Amino acid sequence: MTARAASWQPLSPGERSVAIEVLVHGPLSRTDIARRLDLSAGSLTRLTKPLIESGLLVEVPDGGGPAEVRQGRPSQPLDVVAESRTFLGFKVTEDMVYGVVTTLRSEIVARLDRPLTTHDPAEVADLLAGMTGELTVRFPTLTGIGVGVGGLVRDRAVVGESAFLQWSDVPLAELVEERTGLPVVVENDVAAFVEAETWFGAGRGLDRFVVLTIGAGVGYGLVLGGRRVPYAEEDRGFGRHWILNPDGPLTPTGERGSAVSLLTIPSIRYQVQAATGRELTYEEILAGAAAGEPMSARVIGEAARALGVLVAQIANFVLPQKILLAGEGVGLMDVAGPVVEDTLRAHRHPLAAPLDVETKVSDFHDWARGAAVLAIQVLVLGVTEV
Repeated sequence: MTARAASWQPLSPGERSVAIEVLVHGPLSRTDIARRLDLSAGSLTRLTKPLIESGLLVEVPDGGGPAEVRQGRPSQPLDVVAESRTFLGFKVTEDMVYGVVTTLRSEIVARLDRPLTTHDPAEVADLLAGMTGELTVRFPTLTGIGVGVGGLVRDRAVVGESAFLQWSDVPLAELVEERTGLPVVVENDVAAFVEAETWFGAGRGLDRFVVLTIGAGVGYGLVLGGRRVPYAEEDRGFGRHWILNPDGPLTPTGERGSAVSLLTIPSIRYQVQAATGRELTYEEILAGAAAGEPMSARVIGEAARALGVLVAQIANFVLPQKILLAGEGVGLMDVAGPVVEDTLRAHRHPLAAPLDVETKVSDFHDWARGAAVLAIQVLVLGVTEV
């Protein structure tokens, strides 16, 4: 298996700041970097020199415009070579492993999925190692691995608790490292997804940003000062206790009228089946609601009003510049978007500034990409607090 790939660590805090700025926003001129980071020309030169010598940053053509003049000499913009390293991201679900290979800027260049037929930790690690081996043949520049798991993750290495995998205190990073020879980062899947959107997606460059995901569960991520806010309950299913309608439905998972009971795909399917005796897919329920089928329309209407209330409550307290709605469940917006928007307006001050709400119907490869971004942050740049 591949030997442990070299990284650019260790970087000083100053070097790391410069590298991140160029990675996320580049190519950038030295003047732009100095202005963004409030650095003097001398300090910037001191910080960029080792980054250029190590190959992390390179001078690139400036698109034909006049070259920046610094101390009497032309200076080209700085950028990273995105294809110089590749990263592997995995999203582990109850019955599948979704894998992606990304560049240093998180562009997906390959996908590989495999069914998960066992939850035995050693066998799951074997599967991840086998997928890594297949992809290493095609991408010999693989530098590290990120793994996203729904559940409690400690120290980006140990899955402390995962209900759907029935795991407790599984040292997943160690198991996969032993089998691949590559460094591994493990993280809660929602946290990884939020990091990817903050660095390279909808939240890039924003100071206050929220991610709300709807699918098998409800996920929430908050970004303040351009950095994700970690919190102890992010794996605990906060939506189970966020009551949106005290008279709402009672489902097997979640308190009556909670975000989980009203918005998640399993709960929506349960409500329709309990009322009609028919076991429908989420897509069939959305299609039925769009066609005016009474029960599907009622359940989807309730979900849409609940989503509008939830987004309004988040906006009223957090005051974000943008809220990203993502996950497998946001197809709800295609069918009942106007209901969500009307409810959102009704629960905000009439003079409140318009809220920027972006919708992204994400699949599990987007979650796997999030895990790869964690690998980029931790294994390449040495970002230990994100």
